[in-house]
Amino acid sequence: KAAARQFDGYTDAGATDRKILHDVFERGDCWFRSGDLLRRDAAGFFYFVDRIGDTFRWKGENVSTQEVAAVVSACAGITDAVVYGVVVPGTEGRAGMAAITVNDDFSLTGLRRHLIAHLPDYARPLFVRICMHMETTSTFKLTKSRLVKEGLAPSDGNTVWFNDATRQSFVRLDPMLVEQIGAGDLKI
Repeated sequence: KAAARQFDGYTDAGATDRKILHDVFERGDCWFRSGDLLRRDAAGFFYFVDRIGDTFRWKGENVSTQEVAAVVSACAGITDAVVYGVVVPGTEGRAGMAAITVNDDFSLTGLRRHLIAHLPDYARPLFVRICMHMETTSTFKLTKSRLVKEGLAPSDGNTVWFNDATRQSFVRLDPMLVEQIGAGDLKI
């Protein structure tokens, strides 16, 4: 079969290699892994559904990071937002975390009210990382790979907050609180 499209790759050969799959359907074939999930209708047309990896599973539900990020971004005082799942010690799945940049109109109380009004419980970010700035790709997309690796740990002057259901507010995350969460001492 002739190739439908040519993939010229990235400037980084390693990044290019990670996107090419070999011997998928038959020996010698090559496929470009775009990360997009598509569906095909009865007439053979394809439609975009979601980005693979742009979901996480929490409380038995699949959560779309793009949908949650759109809600978070609509909150007063938030200038940028990216949402992803993080591992929480002692739990199954991944809990939602929103990394945000803010301006003077932002308040954690306002964010909490906004999330309750617009998202079901399982989709609300359990953690919020307030960042000084967000990293972007060369095409100005917000990156989250470094943030995912950091997990619950604060870094580079960024603070992480926990949406504490018992106190009904965001509280600053520290190692002792992470330990309490992991031990099951706090409702999450």
